[in-house]
Amino acid sequence: MAKQSTSWLTFHKRWPLLLVALLSTSTVIVLLIRAASDSCNTNSITTTTTTTTTPHYSYENTRIQVTSQVETPSNPLRFMKSKLVLLVSHELSLSGGPLLLMELAFLLRGVGAEVVWLTIQKPTDSDEVIYSLEHRMLDRGVKVFPAKGQEAIDTALKADLVVLNTAVAGKWLDSVVKENVPRILPKVLWWIHEMRGHYFKLEYVKHLPYVAGAMIDSHTTAEYWKNRTRERLGIKMPETYVVHLGNSKELMEIAENNVAKRVLREHIRESLGVRNEDLLFAIINSVSRGKGQDLFLRSFYQSLQLIKGRKLQVPSIHAVIVGSDMNAQTKFETELRNFVVENKIQDQVHFINKTLTVAPYLASIDVLVQNSQARGECFGRITIEAMAFQLPVLVSR
Repeated sequence: MAKQSTSWLTFHKRWPLLLVALLSTSTVIVLLIRAASDSCNTNSITTTTTTTTTPHYSYENTRIQVTSQVETPSNPLRFMKSKLVLLVSHELSLSGGPLLLMELAFLLRGVGAEVVWLTIQKPTDSDEVIYSLEHRMLDRGVKVFPAKGQEAIDTALKADLVVLNTAVAGKWLDSVVKENVPRILPKVLWWIHEMRGHYFKLEYVKHLPYVAGAMIDSHTTAEYWKNRTRERLGIKMPETYVVHLGNSKELMEIAENNVAKRVLREHIRESLGVRNEDLLFAIINSVSRGKGQDLFLRSFYQSLQLIKGRKLQVPSIHAVIVGSDMNAQTKFETELRNFVVENKIQDQVHFINKTLTVAPYLASIDVLVQNSQARGECFGRITIEAMAFQLPVLVSR
């Protein structure tokens, strides 16, 4: 194995010092933001809190209702009224792709469209997350059908629009729709999020050139797909639309209301046993090795050691990891928790279960830490959500 370069070794030795520098910079920014947040807000707010304290501090039942005098503009999706839309998702989970598709479903229902949801991959055993998300959709008027069977085929044939969510959803066409595929392709909008190499398989995307269009989250991802499909698979991308991710209306209503943010901040911090003057650094992603929670914890621990060793006068700091899933008992999460115990930092590290509602945690933290987006990762939506809350975002390179 080749030796590491001198510059890398120098950087590696200075890494803890850089962390402290980042911490100091973040502290200044946070103090400025805290001062700004004390300004008055004229929006009225009604809070209904029916929370139950759990070991994972889940706040799914915390509701913030904000009323505003701003006139609502005409909905740009109103032309979809009375249209039948079929949404086909590779899975139903608390991850980016399915949640974005659910938001689209609710927007379409809001203008009077008929929306049907199919989930391709579902476990044979009952799953609490799937049950909860399906009933969330049913409550909003979204119909949930099995992905296989005549009902799914008939819906696809009758639909005015079919949205395939993620590249792997393409397998559904051949496995279920079969000989009817040519009749459906002209009304398919393919929403692609992935960039990892193993998604570029002909069995997934062989119908891609013949659909009505592809929707991709960024110009970088769109260019990557254009080049990879041509060079690796010898196929051409359809008309491609770059649609940048935005924040939901519900999140923005809280982000723009100082009273709502203050209520949520106090509520979450009290549950964590954290004082208002303490600094909270958080990483908000599904816990997995590619998201970098291990690097986050190691850096946090090194920062604690430096603060103690140099007797630095800084507020007490805490690390928050939102995206835990102890039900899955993954090896990676077990490693994270063991690291916390072995280094005796349980009082300063807080694991929080996966949640649909990130606004309470964005309101309660002071700094978001986002691991660098590797080649296989698309743009992380949590970054722009944190920006909406005027939070400093620390990213690695």
